[in-house]
Order: sequence, then C-alpha cells, then structure tokens
Amino acid sequence: MDGLDKKILAELQIDGRLSVTDLAERVGLSVSPCHRRLKTLEDSGAIAGYKAQLNASRIGLGFSALVFVTMKEGDNMAVAKFENEVRCIPQVIQAQRLFGEPDYLLHIVEKDLHAFQALYDSVLSALPYVKRLTSTIVMKEVVTDKPLPM
Repeated sequence: MDGLDKKILAELQIDGRLSVTDLAERVGLSVSPCHRRLKTLEDSGAIAGYKAQLNASRIGLGFSALVFVTMKEGDNMAVAKFENEVRCIPQVIQAQRLFGEPDYLLHIVEKDLHAFQALYDSVLSALPYVKRLTSTIVMKEVVTDKPLPM
C-alpha cells in the first residue's frame, strides 16, 4: 500500500459515496488507475464494505449504555458460546473481548432506560457463562466513527 492508496482510503472514510470520478480528482489520478486501485483495495479486504452512518437518536435509539461482562469460565467452549449469543442481540452494536477483568465490553443502544432494563433483565442476564454484569450509562458521545489515521 502506497501513499495514493492511503489517500484513497482517507477520502472514502470521509465520504464513502464518492463516485470514482470525484475520488480520482481528489487524489490526483485519472479515472482508470483510480478504479483499479479501488478494486484492489476492495479485493484485498482493506475496504471491508460501504454503509450508511445512521443517527441513533433520530431513529428512536437515544439511550446508550456500556456493559462490562465478567465470565465464570474462560475456556474455548464458554467463550465461543457467549460470543455467538452476543452476536445475535441486535441492541449490541459493539462487543470487545478484553485482557484481564472484565472480560468483555458491550456497547448497547436502546430507545430508553426502561427498554434497556428489560433487555438487561431478560437477555443480558441470561447470557451463558456470565458471572457478573456491570453497566454504566453513556452521558454524551464525544468521538464517534472517527476515521482511521492514514
């Protein structure tokens, strides 16, 4: 990956809807070489996909919480079962496995505190191999979806 590829990636992080013509102009290439580089970046997996960035509060998901999960067991079966279950919960928009304790950090979105409490009591508390859940409410988003440094 060279400097031009990094410029292409930087521009697409800002606006993933750029036409190849506009992208080529912004990075200083003609359309054909820009299109070839773009295709190579997509094929290599450097570009994982394109998507719309939604405003959670505008679509009724204005409540956000972080849930820290401590596991009872850490063997491969427990980890795989827990992770598979977490992937199936639509309100979990990000899940990260951590070193040390707690074992996981889940970012949850819901419509309000009441809906979060219901999810917490009926779904999160029933996750397999969970020893302890600790949650905190997000007061304010300060940095979100920041482009990766190129």
